[in-house]
Amino acid sequence: MTTAQPEPAPRPRPADAPELRLSVWPTAQRDARTQRRGRYLPDSTAHPAKMLPAIAATAIARYTEPGDLVADPMCGIGTTLVEAVHLGRDGLGIEYEERWAGLAAANAAHARRQGAAGTAEVIRGDARLLPGLLPPGTAGRAALVITSPPYGPSVHGQVQAEQRRGTEGGVRKYDNRYGQDPANLAHQGVDELLAGFTQILAGCTLLLRPGGLAVVTARPWRQHGELVDLPAAVIAAGERAGLVPVARCVALIAGLRDGRLIARPSFFQLDNLRRARRRGQPWHLIVHEDVLIFRALPGGSAAARPEPGHGAGQQHVWPVPGQAGELAA
Repeated sequence: MTTAQPEPAPRPRPADAPELRLSVWPTAQRDARTQRRGRYLPDSTAHPAKMLPAIAATAIARYTEPGDLVADPMCGIGTTLVEAVHLGRDGLGIEYEERWAGLAAANAAHARRQGAAGTAEVIRGDARLLPGLLPPGTAGRAALVITSPPYGPSVHGQVQAEQRRGTEGGVRKYDNRYGQDPANLAHQGVDELLAGFTQILAGCTLLLRPGGLAVVTARPWRQHGELVDLPAAVIAAGERAGLVPVARCVALIAGLRDGRLIARPSFFQLDNLRRARRRGQPWHLIVHEDVLIFRALPGGSAAARPEPGHGAGQQHVWPVPGQAGELAA
């Protein structure tokens, strides 16, 4: 099993408030395609690792009030932002890749056209430099951060069956990369990924208001046959960043019917499972994501405080029509 090195992952602490008790979120009663249909622009399907909208919506509804600021430092196609503005919250997203930053802004604008009451802003930049990217007036304002680190390529992408001619043909994989920039955390090794994600969470301590929450979704994946225990590593990363773990919930990515789980695995999950079982390895489908909940302490993290001029030239704001600058007011 591969885990974060060199520090062992701590055992999660018990919840410190009734609303943060261990719980199971039935977030896949509708499949992902149905959840996004009409609510997100069609180009959104090309992103290799989208958060399930119901996971973001559940966290926002449970832990914020209308008018609160909800942020995502790795916002991808803007799932957190879309669900926030539909629930009457404001959204702030940071995204490294230009393609996805533009799409996140477009999805937020699409939500506004559908009558969403909240506002949103998307900044293209490296979230590892988060303190230098924050718009004026947003530091210490966020009630909630929702994000997810990138997973291994074995759970990314879509497939298309090719035309078969005799023994030829097969399955083609596509939309399985975030982008081509090797500096993107999605292309880093496990240790580099966790170091970068720790930097991002440290930056979030400056964005969150005292007592604000950070919700990180994560699930393990297999790399060269070994299980990468990403949830445990994320708990350790949050603690190193100055956040306090307060709860660990389960968000189902399978449907729940009459007390039974209805799995909705990807082609790759099934293919890997079947190959492993033919080798005599008792693998099972992963049908949930860990929802790791952290609380921000007053004062934020010293590690996140920007140096003079830090982040200069890194920021590019993608305007959402009809709301430019509203978050900074």
